[in-house]
Amino acid sequence: MELRHLRYFVVVAEELHFTRASQRLGIGQPPLSQQIQQLEQEIGSPLFRRLPRGVALTEAGLAFFFDAKAILAQVDRATRNVQRIARGDQGAITIGMINSAPFNPLIQRVLREYREQYPQVQMSLTETSTPELAKSVLSGTLDAAFVRPLISDDMGLVAEPLFDEDVVIALPSGHPLSSRRTLQVADLARETFVLFTRVVGSGLYDEIISACQRAGFSPRIEQQASQVTSIVNLVAAGLGVSMVPESMKQINSHGVTYRRIEGDVPRARMSVVYREHQISPALANLLALAHKLVGEKKPSRKGTRTRAPDADE
Repeated sequence: MELRHLRYFVVVAEELHFTRASQRLGIGQPPLSQQIQQLEQEIGSPLFRRLPRGVALTEAGLAFFFDAKAILAQVDRATRNVQRIARGDQGAITIGMINSAPFNPLIQRVLREYREQYPQVQMSLTETSTPELAKSVLSGTLDAAFVRPLISDDMGLVAEPLFDEDVVIALPSGHPLSSRRTLQVADLARETFVLFTRVVGSGLYDEIISACQRAGFSPRIEQQASQVTSIVNLVAAGLGVSMVPESMKQINSHGVTYRRIEGDVPRARMSVVYREHQISPALANLLALAHKLVGEKKPSRKGTRTRAPDADE
């Protein structure tokens, strides 16, 4: 028994007339009659009583009609589900991100618009450090992750740069340097730094250290933290100064003042990583949306943007 037999039978049962059923199906009446006869022979029971004009369902045919319709409906649902999954309109996706990613307006927009465009895709989010995220993506626990540049290139991982953002200086409120609207990296030469380890965020760590060295000093790091939000809290506690991605200003932590950097401004890169040759339709849609939104709103470059003066936060 094939699905076409069920479809032919259901149409005949609905029309109760072979000629009308054949016209509806787009096939000749003799082939349709033969298909129904074959179905009746396979089942071992007549499904229709032939009348002078049209047909009527037998008791067995009536029972088979409801079962056949249910089977075809289930097949149609299964087909639609597969098609939605193949398009990435349905299914599940697991996304990781570093601690600072949710504070970036562009990442916020990517996640918000993805959920709006694909409401039938179950999206799960997890947050940890870049090395842990890379391991999870490589093992298949995560489909993708928003991270800072990796300390090394892991075989089997693809890392696509999305955008760069300026780094700003974070000072304890009341710090002598906070009286100035902008600062240079060299102004921090005598300061104690709060920073994360290179293992946690090699790309941004190297960018900050290199900027300090170009300014003529090596930063004196006395406190380290595994997350940027923790760094901001340590700065607020007066344990040192730091340099953090500009989007971290959204934390609005009491006791911290942010200042823009003049001249040689370090940049914080955000990338998305995923497994090579393992892009599901749902992930393909996420990547396409991320690149689309990044293309629509490129980060402003120094010297071309207009902003209100920073306020202490």
